[in-house]
Amino acid sequence: SPLQTEQHSTKRPEPSSAKSLLDIGTRRIFSSDHDIFRESARKFFQEEVLPFHTEWEKDGQVSRELWQKAGQQGLLGVAIAEKHGGIGADILSSAVVWEEHLHSDIVMPYIANYGSEEQIKRFIPEMIAGKCIGAIAMTEPGAGSDLQGIRTYAKKDGSDWILNGSKVFITNGWMSDVVIVVAVTNREARSPAHGISLFLVENGTKGFIKGRKLNKIGLKAQDTAELFFEDVRLPASALLGKENKGFYYLMAELPQERLLIADMALASCEFMFEETRNYVKQRKAFGKTVAHLQTVQHKLAEMKTQICVGRAFMDNCLQLHADKRLDSSTASMAKYWLSDLQNSIATQCVQLHGGWGYMWEYPIAKAFVDARVQPIYGGTNEIMKELIARDIVSDK
Repeated sequence: SPLQTEQHSTKRPEPSSAKSLLDIGTRRIFSSDHDIFRESARKFFQEEVLPFHTEWEKDGQVSRELWQKAGQQGLLGVAIAEKHGGIGADILSSAVVWEEHLHSDIVMPYIANYGSEEQIKRFIPEMIAGKCIGAIAMTEPGAGSDLQGIRTYAKKDGSDWILNGSKVFITNGWMSDVVIVVAVTNREARSPAHGISLFLVENGTKGFIKGRKLNKIGLKAQDTAELFFEDVRLPASALLGKENKGFYYLMAELPQERLLIADMALASCEFMFEETRNYVKQRKAFGKTVAHLQTVQHKLAEMKTQICVGRAFMDNCLQLHADKRLDSSTASMAKYWLSDLQNSIATQCVQLHGGWGYMWEYPIAKAFVDARVQPIYGGTNEIMKELIARDIVSDK
C-alpha cells in the first residue's frame, strides 16, 4: 500500500511556521502519503458528513448510505490485511481516519484477530464495504468499567449456546447488523476473568431484541441503544475465538480503543481552538476585537501550549502503537489526560464565545457536550488511573 511509505518528507513546515494547529504538515510521524490520505478523508467528511449532520442529529443516527460511501472511499478498516479485504495500511493511516472524525477500528479488529476463517470471510469484507455495521456489547446496567462484573450468561445446550442478558449504552446498537456480545460462560471459573467469552450475534436472530435509542446530551448523530437477549440460541460457530478467553481478548484490544479515544479528543481540542481563535479575532467588544484583550491572549497561549504538549505525547503513543510497543498503561495515560484536556479546552472555548457559545447552532456548543462522554466510555478515567498506578507499583 502507498500508505506504508517509510520515507517522510523533509519539506513540510515546522510547527512554528505552520499557519494553524490543524496544518497537517506539522506532524513528523506522518509521511506525505498520509497527508494525501488525510486530505481525502477530510474532503469526504466535509462533503458527505457536515451537510447532513443536523438531520442525523434529529434522527439519532447517521444514514446507512454514509457507511457505504465511506466503504467505497476506502475509509473503513484501513489497517485490515489485504488477504481479508482491507488495504493493509499502517496504524498511522487509521489514526488519520480517527482524527478526521471517522472510525471503524473497534469491532473489526476482534473478528480479524480472533475470528475463524469462516467468520472473517463472512463479516470483514462486508464491514469494509460499509454494508455490515458492527457493534460490541460490553456494558450492562450493573457493570460498566468493571468488565468482570457482567451478568449476561451463555449456557451450553448440546453444541449450541443459549444466551440471556442485557446490555446498555451500545454504540451502533440500533443500526448494527452483527454484535460482539461479551458473556459469562463459566460461572465456576477461579476468577471472573477466566470465564468470559465473546459471541457474534446477528440482527434478526430469534430472541435478540433491540431496545430504544437512548437520548444522549451529546453525540446525537451516533446511535446508542439498549440490547436484550432472551433465550437466544447460537450455533457453535457464533463463538468468537476460544471459549473462556474473551476477557483476555478485550484486554488486548482495549489499548487501541483508548488510543482512538485519546486521538479523537486531541483532534477535537485542535478544532475547538481554531474555532475560538477565529471567533475572538472577529468579535468586537469595547471598541476592539476580543483577541486584543490581554486576558484572552493569555488564555489562547495557555491552550495552544497544552494542545501542543498533548500532540507530542499523542504522536509518541501512535509511533509506539505502530511499532507494536504500546502497553495498557501508556494507552490509559493518553486516554485519561487527553480526554480531560478536551473537557478543559471545551469549557474555556465556550467561555471565550460568551453567550453565543451556549447556542446549539454554534459548533463550539456541540463540541462542548460531545466532549463530556470522553472521560467515561472506553473505561472511566478513574479506572485509567487505577491501571496506570497498578503498573507503577507492580513488583514485576
